[in-house]
Amino acid sequence: MREMIRIAAVGDVHAAPDRRAALQTAFAALDGIDLVLVAGDLTTHGEPEQAAILAAAAAGSPAPVVAVLGNHDLHVDRADELVDVLADAGITVLDRSSHTYDVRGTSVGVVGTKGFVGGFPDSQLPDFGEALLRRVYAETTEEVLALERGLEAIRDCDVRIVLLHYAPTASTLAGEPETIWTFLGSDRLAVPIAAHPPDIVLHGHGHAGTFRGAIGDVPVYNVAQPVIKRDFWIFELDGATTPG
Repeated sequence: MREMIRIAAVGDVHAAPDRRAALQTAFAALDGIDLVLVAGDLTTHGEPEQAAILAAAAAGSPAPVVAVLGNHDLHVDRADELVDVLADAGITVLDRSSHTYDVRGTSVGVVGTKGFVGGFPDSQLPDFGEALLRRVYAETTEEVLALERGLEAIRDCDVRIVLLHYAPTASTLAGEPETIWTFLGSDRLAVPIAAHPPDIVLHGHGHAGTFRGAIGDVPVYNVAQPVIKRDFWIFELDGATTPG
């Protein structure tokens, strides 16, 4: 029987000086966790100094911390510095990449990337028209291809997880105005997920969205902190059962 893997997940923590104490308390309270996943918007504006606040808080984590970037983390165009600060603190930042962990003999593969915009049926950006719009489409294409590569890389893992910031399905965006769904994610991200089904998909970004959705039989969770309304949501996975 496979080991039960306990994962603490959250998105959109928006680290800043006024969040220092809350973040320290949140990480320090974790217990019996095997992996901590942070689904983007790690900082408020992408300042390395804000990343340092998250890094200091994560030092209290009892388990490895894995993160992806969000749109807020790219705002001031200092992502390389931000990632360096987090990496120096032992936080793994996945960007169109994957990583595998051994948890008491159970292999856990995490595919992580930011994702991007593009929309959902009836409101999708096309690969047509002005060069700038086609660049947006191409950027989402790179994210989709990265997901496909990552899922292929972890296909033999006992537990397989996709970590995003942007939503890959509209099912976790209900509650957000439909007029902005195009900017909250893209169902193009769902294609490799449906083709190479992981055990679970986690994302953030949609602050007024819905906690649980699905891509086919794959459960998708919007773990943005305003949605889960707690420091972390705890999932229990064994690669064969529905998350707890």
